[in-house]
Amino acid sequence: MERKMSSFWGPVTSTTDCCEKNYEYSSYIAEFYNTISTIPTILLALVGLINAYRERFEKRFCILYVTIMALSIGSMLYHATLQRVQQQSDETPMMWEILLYMYILYSPDWHYPRTMPIFLFVYCVIFAIVHSVVRFGIGFKVHYIIICLLCSPRMYKYYIYTDCVPAKRLGKLYAVTLLLAGLCWIGDHVFCKQISSWPINPQGHALWHIFMGFNSYFANTFLMFCRAQQLAWSPKVVHVMGVLPYVKIEKPKRQ
Repeated sequence: MERKMSSFWGPVTSTTDCCEKNYEYSSYIAEFYNTISTIPTILLALVGLINAYRERFEKRFCILYVTIMALSIGSMLYHATLQRVQQQSDETPMMWEILLYMYILYSPDWHYPRTMPIFLFVYCVIFAIVHSVVRFGIGFKVHYIIICLLCSPRMYKYYIYTDCVPAKRLGKLYAVTLLLAGLCWIGDHVFCKQISSWPINPQGHALWHIFMGFNSYFANTFLMFCRAQQLAWSPKVVHVMGVLPYVKIEKPKRQ
């Protein structure tokens, strides 16, 4: 949306400008609420990374959490500047993240285990190069949604084959936060003109960031539980101060 004060970063060059008044609070931050709303995602990913490292999970989960932090920082830069280059620092890690999910979901039953990471890595590199040259716009969103849909059946399969009630609760929290995030994102984009006339902007895109931060944390925790079950690591869901869930495992002792 049009700005109220002068811009430190210059004219908007990104392909997307959300329903928040630009430079309303600072000439250095284009979309204030959309910028600071990525902080919870970074903190949650840091908690997940510490747990994955402490419990000695496979490196794939540590890489996933680092990717989520990179995505959140890229998103922060993008919304602070609304520049095309910074938009790529948001969208490119989004693709890395969803392809990592695809690897984590499908690799246990993949008949050629070495081919999948190589293919996905090459895919990531090619996408990053092409995306740095070509403006995808709506094409990026369609591409991303298609890959998300490819992951959904596998996620549902993991859910129905899990007997642990706390783990199933994680799956439900994942679905609920995804639904709420989607509603916030759609509302912010579809009803922007109406929202602009309201005395208070509900900041739908900022809420999308917050809900998606919890969504990724619940998804990762659920997948860590499922993976630990596959490896017979006796996982159980425990909580930090009775609130934030994480997975604790007990690996079998070597004979």
